[in-house]
Amino acid sequence: MVSNSRSVVLELSDASLKGILNIPEGASGIVAFAHGSGSSRLSRRNQAVAEFLNSAGLGTLLFDLLTADEDEVDARTREYRFDIPLISKRMSEAVGWLAEQSTTATLPLGLFGASTGAAAALVAAAENPDHVRAVVSRGGRPDLAGNALPRVRAPTLLIVGGLDTTVIEINREAAAKLDCHHELKIVPGASHLFEEPGKLEIVQESAADWFTDYLAGGQP
Repeated sequence: MVSNSRSVVLELSDASLKGILNIPEGASGIVAFAHGSGSSRLSRRNQAVAEFLNSAGLGTLLFDLLTADEDEVDARTREYRFDIPLISKRMSEAVGWLAEQSTTATLPLGLFGASTGAAAALVAAAENPDHVRAVVSRGGRPDLAGNALPRVRAPTLLIVGGLDTTVIEINREAAAKLDCHHELKIVPGASHLFEEPGKLEIVQESAADWFTDYLAGGQP
């Protein structure tokens, strides 16, 4: 499939953030990624998911939630990776950025969050109910979205590894607070990072199915 991948800079209210925008020809929607703690637009796992979504006809935006300076500090102190208000604010502004770009303004939007990025995605979905049509979380911490959870209206898929027992329970408790169509998918034999053979592929396929259903004309 012909794609249009390019580097972009998101000029947000408090930062300029680097990103990679890839829009396949005839894309039926676009998915913005919220990376997890200590990760970036260069995350190998999120890039693999993004490439799979591109092959399924969906555009993707991978971007850094932290500036280079913040990332350097976070590598030493870890003070930014759990700053949910900060990364949620930037994720929400990224939703607005996509709505302003001529190439993405008309594309139905989904959000994909990993680890702490799942909380940022859910908060952004709650704050932008008219823009965000679907959410997928991979090994996420949806509990960190706090009181935003009951306000999420977008259909939400929570994917957790079957070996990641603590995070399974966290996701079950968070799912109970969601007041939207949602599913909890547990991948047998998968750890937190889905590093086992074939497990990340299950994440890719599940995410592609979810986004295709709800971005390409599906209803909750």
